[in-house]
Amino acid sequence: MGPAGGESVAVRMDRMYRHQRHLYDATRKFYLLGRDRLVRDLDLQPGERACEVGCGTGRNLIALARTYPATELYGLDASQAMLATASRKAAAAGLADRIRLRHGAAETLDRSLFGLDRPFDVIFFSYSLSMIPGRYAALDQAFAALAPRGRLAVVDFGDFGGLPGPCRAGLRWWLARFGVNPDPAMPDEIAGLARRRNAIAEILRPFRSYAVYVTVRRR
Repeated sequence: MGPAGGESVAVRMDRMYRHQRHLYDATRKFYLLGRDRLVRDLDLQPGERACEVGCGTGRNLIALARTYPATELYGLDASQAMLATASRKAAAAGLADRIRLRHGAAETLDRSLFGLDRPFDVIFFSYSLSMIPGRYAALDQAFAALAPRGRLAVVDFGDFGGLPGPCRAGLRWWLARFGVNPDPAMPDEIAGLARRRNAIAEILRPFRSYAVYVTVRRR
């Protein structure tokens, strides 16, 4: 996505979250399932660098900072409004010096945005890919920004295959109102991207396929 596309996404995100951001963490905990598992399973090692693409309010980065105190943490988001909230929350948690935030589209991710001299060891997306129009370009860029033996993780909405038909239809309608468009093909697309980069993808579909959980490790 070019600059114009990135700008339109930023404007849309700011409009959507201008007021929602104040209640985001309190409301999303009921249906953004699997985020805590992602934090736990990242298993960051001392000195590793992890970047969340679509970091929102910084909720996951704060949890990571508390769980893995000897790591470097970075967050990228297209919404200036969300980043303002993330910055405030990190400061309130006493973690402003541990979490570095930048404004930008997912497709522009690069270590140079943060002034880094080496790639990221871990890049992850938590319920953000389904909101990114250029999600596969964003994934390509994430792979490019990873260290040679880096890891990528994704948790997002699944295909709801284990839920009753009316529930599936209702969920898709409701999510679309917030610009969320889950792609049932996304896990297999990520696995394909991984294979082309000599990496292995593991796909899980917990909560009756309400969510999808993908981890990628390079060989």
